[in-house]
Amino acid sequence: MQLAVPSRGLPRPSALSRWASAAAPKGMLVMLRIVGSLEGKKLNKKFRKKNRATNVLSFSYGKGAGDIVLCHPVVAREARAQGKSVAAHYAHLVVHGVLHLRGYDHAAKAQAVKMEKREIRLLRRLGFANPYELK
Repeated sequence: MQLAVPSRGLPRPSALSRWASAAAPKGMLVMLRIVGSLEGKKLNKKFRKKNRATNVLSFSYGKGAGDIVLCHPVVAREARAQGKSVAAHYAHLVVHGVLHLRGYDHAAKAQAVKMEKREIRLLRRLGFANPYELK
């Protein structure tokens, strides 16, 4: 795991690792990087052509490896707006990112339903509520 922001307010590395492991098959190598708004915006602009920071980006390096970049200011702001704990939102986004590395997508409705069902099941096992039921 790489931190490009102060660790205050972030989930513990052991929690982030547990959440990633819950969604990753045994042996999958996942690097988590937590960044600030500036780096999040640069990466989103470069790879998705969107000139704003986003909550999570996934970069697959083929079968069994990839990077997940989480933008802490965006994650924290979204958690507050959605009435969730920061930990619950991080857990969701880590699981979401790992599923992208595994080939899940949400571009089409059927794919989105499949991915969301998988996220909900994994998060329930980790002790978190359905992330799509906002308070």
